[in-house]
Amino acid sequence: MRKLVLLLALAATLAVAAGVRDDFKQDIRRSANNYYAYPDGDLPALTPAPAGYEPFFLNHYGRHGSRWLIGKRLYNFPVEQLEIGERNGKLTPRGKEVLAILRELRESARGRDGELSDIGAEQHQRIARRMMANFPQVFAGDAPVRARSTVVIRCLLSMQNEVDVLKSLNPQLRITTDASEAEMYYMNYDDPVASPLRKQAYHYFHEFRDKHIKPEKFLKRLFTDARFARDSIDGSGLMIDLFDVVGNMQSHHQWEATDLYDLYSLDDAYNVWAYNNVRWYIFAGNTPLTQGRVPYMEAHLLRSLIEDADYAIAQGGNSASLRFGHESVVLPLICLMGINGADYSTTDLEHLADNWQSYKIFPMACNLQMVYYRNAAGDDILVKLLLNEREATLPIATDMAPYYRWRDVRNYFMDKLSREPYIQPIIQ
Repeated sequence: MRKLVLLLALAATLAVAAGVRDDFKQDIRRSANNYYAYPDGDLPALTPAPAGYEPFFLNHYGRHGSRWLIGKRLYNFPVEQLEIGERNGKLTPRGKEVLAILRELRESARGRDGELSDIGAEQHQRIARRMMANFPQVFAGDAPVRARSTVVIRCLLSMQNEVDVLKSLNPQLRITTDASEAEMYYMNYDDPVASPLRKQAYHYFHEFRDKHIKPEKFLKRLFTDARFARDSIDGSGLMIDLFDVVGNMQSHHQWEATDLYDLYSLDDAYNVWAYNNVRWYIFAGNTPLTQGRVPYMEAHLLRSLIEDADYAIAQGGNSASLRFGHESVVLPLICLMGINGADYSTTDLEHLADNWQSYKIFPMACNLQMVYYRNAAGDDILVKLLLNEREATLPIATDMAPYYRWRDVRNYFMDKLSREPYIQPIIQ
């Protein structure tokens, strides 16, 4: 019996791993993780509300849209590594082609560090149109819409692209926009506890990288001399950093049709993705490796969501509260809330990918929409959660999924906030 149980567990693990690889076979761009362009081409139909209920309030936090890479090094390093091969006459024909493309891409990126891309702007325009179409009652008449952004320009422009579309669809909306350091304590909190906890755990993903990133086959596609590549090139660094550059090409109309994924086998792509998945899990996930504390960096944001919902319910009428920020906020927030099992807790990084896949949470323009419904009597409030415009689950009992009673959700969140682990800040 024990042997049978172990075999069944192994089969389930292999099935999940195969599922991730199947995802990448269908669309290799998913392996880009947080550089994955917002997947809104096949959104499912939403479940109608229970009879007698209509939406009246939308509570939201969204990441900025697709962007240019942050930091000149990400564009420079792959070019510099390939130029070593060029100077020594060691590039393959494909390596020469790749170097030419990367030089052109680097020139296009000059002066645009981290800025919103053309595709990023369009993502938010489409999200706004669907938001209005899905929940017209929320945005009816002269409804107040409060929009806030972090002080980073790509987030400000993402906000502006959404509210401009909303206003064009209903000029009566009373939209206010804001971006202030005064609100960064919940919009993009710099947690003094989370940062040192992460740093203490960095060695775990460094060890994972050293075990799983094997660049030999990758380098053969770029360099004619394996010994030269081994001795002169930072193979693992090039394999990982170029993967980010390749993945982020989908952020730009100019580059989205340029496919450099042929440099990576499916196993190579999976291994680089798995390394990044581990890195993000340690950065944002609910793991004992960081004492289960890191998701609580978004405790202020979760309280803001609760407070805005309470206010909207007490005020009556219809309204929306929109926030625009970063994936480094969305990911720990979703883990804190336990949406779709994102609060998964483990120290087993070797099997993390079987149970926790970050690309399903935080592509470019990822967003959480909490939509509130009331009946004519106004005596019961329901809420539905959408993660990237797909109906999501919470670990709460409901007889009307994907709808939950707000009082149950609120109690669940307040209980979770009350159990925030206290950890003395680590002195650097």
